[in-house]
Amino acid sequence: MDWLTVSILDASASSSADNYFPIGIQLIFAAGFVATMIGLSALVGPKRKTADKLENFASGIESHGDARQPMAIKYFLVAILFVLFDVEVIFFYPYAVNFKELGWNGFFAVLMFVAFFLVGFTYIIKKGALKWED
Repeated sequence: MDWLTVSILDASASSSADNYFPIGIQLIFAAGFVATMIGLSALVGPKRKTADKLENFASGIESHGDARQPMAIKYFLVAILFVLFDVEVIFFYPYAVNFKELGWNGFFAVLMFVAFFLVGFTYIIKKGALKWED
């Protein structure tokens, strides 16, 4: 046999299912350990149900009213805008790392990205999305 045939046979032998057997055994033992610990804690742990323990936890603040009250959309809008602009800022990191290799083409691409970013921000300000006095 030539060296190519031997290397192909070695590669097929190294990817057989026998090589995954120890990983499978470890996963079975890990799942068994987790199930055993959860079962033991349910059996052995304390089971005192009082009114205080069954009450919903609200950061130590007394709850009052209904939790299904309508909320102002401004909270959600600010959260979505934060995520949007946060993700846009993340795109600056690859440019900062590779700015020398990107050259002038990369610089103009980032300028275009910043221009789109500022157009979106201007649109948000003109629509009044950040005004809270309602």
